[in-house]
Amino acid sequence: MRGRGPFGGVELLRARFGGRAYARHRHDTYAIGVTEVGVQAFDYRGRVESAQPGQVVVLHPDEAHDGRAGAEGGFGYRIVYVEPARIADALRAIMGRPTPLPFVREPVSHNPTLASAVTAAFRSPLEPLALDALVVRLAEGLLAGDAGGAPTGPPRRLDQLALARAVAFLRSRRTIVRSEELEAVTGLSRFELARQFRALYGTSPYRYAVMRRLDLARKELRAGTPLADVALAAGFADQAHLTRLFRSAYGLTPGRYARLRKA
Repeated sequence: MRGRGPFGGVELLRARFGGRAYARHRHDTYAIGVTEVGVQAFDYRGRVESAQPGQVVVLHPDEAHDGRAGAEGGFGYRIVYVEPARIADALRAIMGRPTPLPFVREPVSHNPTLASAVTAAFRSPLEPLALDALVVRLAEGLLAGDAGGAPTGPPRRLDQLALARAVAFLRSRRTIVRSEELEAVTGLSRFELARQFRALYGTSPYRYAVMRRLDLARKELRAGTPLADVALAAGFADQAHLTRLFRSAYGLTPGRYARLRKA
């Protein structure tokens, strides 16, 4: 079992169990998970549910459930716990008004929005801008799973001047950017910014910032700068942090990139 957080109302957990995993209990958060291997079985709302690999499980706040293997060999899953208040704030940005929390009637489903959000959460550090993008995607996925929910199309308007200020600010920074900083620069809430930014630029503010820092890293590598100094110049925690994100973006390590460029 491995976990990260809680941070900013979000916690991640990846686990594998054989047999009975946990007794009947309840959370005060949403629990949104993806079964990775085996069959995950649980009692929920008076029924026995089971999730196969790739299926999404949504457990609502304060609803009792247990967990066990539904077949031999155990089961494994990734799960994101998120505070309802964070989902409510994201829904306000999506819908333009205060909105009741979504009610997902089918606790096990194929929900591509939630599945991709959970998977992406485990590939990014729990930095503020990454969390903002994650919460927005989870809110959109929950709305999609609510039979009575409204469709979540693109934002109704784009504040292009505010988004341009966000881009300029992100390009100027080489350190972790806090949500409050971008809110001050743009005048938009963090969730409004995340939705509008993706609509205009095709990515999240967090991903945009990381890619600009990786642009700098590539420039330094082409100049022959040692890898440890490249990580420092581009604002990464250490060489391992740079390597992980560089490989995720380009499919090869910084060291191999430098050798290929030299050759």
